[in-house]
Amino acid sequence: MSGETRPASREPLIALVVARAENGAIGIGGELPWRLSTDLKQFRKVTLGKPIIMGRRTFQSLPRVLDHRLNIVLSRDPGLVAPGAIVVGSLEEGLAHARRAAKEAGVDEIMVIGGDELFRAVMPLAKRIYLTEVHATPDADTWFKNFNLKDWRELSRERHEPGPNDKFPFSFVLLERA
Repeated sequence: MSGETRPASREPLIALVVARAENGAIGIGGELPWRLSTDLKQFRKVTLGKPIIMGRRTFQSLPRVLDHRLNIVLSRDPGLVAPGAIVVGSLEEGLAHARRAAKEAGVDEIMVIGGDELFRAVMPLAKRIYLTEVHATPDADTWFKNFNLKDWRELSRERHEPGPNDKFPFSFVLLERA
């Protein structure tokens, strides 16, 4: 489920990469509310080589800077130190860095990977969503609920039963703005 190749002269698409449970859950205590090794592999495949934008809490939840991707961290704290990443104070600044990086890399997408505040802020600009539907209803304190499925066209869906390191069944769904 990778993005289509687009002519280099066009602006890169803004794509969200979201793993979301049936109840809208995306996180609890700064962590994912599940273990899905297959989804982590898919996340890497979809984002590799592309600029990624994330909020501070998402960045701090990662074990390290994500390799082979420009990591752009949106934070209200001008003193935030994020070794290996670019820290920006506004979505506009982050998108400007990401657009330059996408053009330099010859890629057609800017990937937004969370968290919930950033997803809400960028939703009006997003043209694509790489959605992992987690077939479960876990406890959570962070949600991704504010999108209307009617605004999106489903391009593909792949259902998966849990593998050896997956806690729940899930589906990879590719959505494009209708």
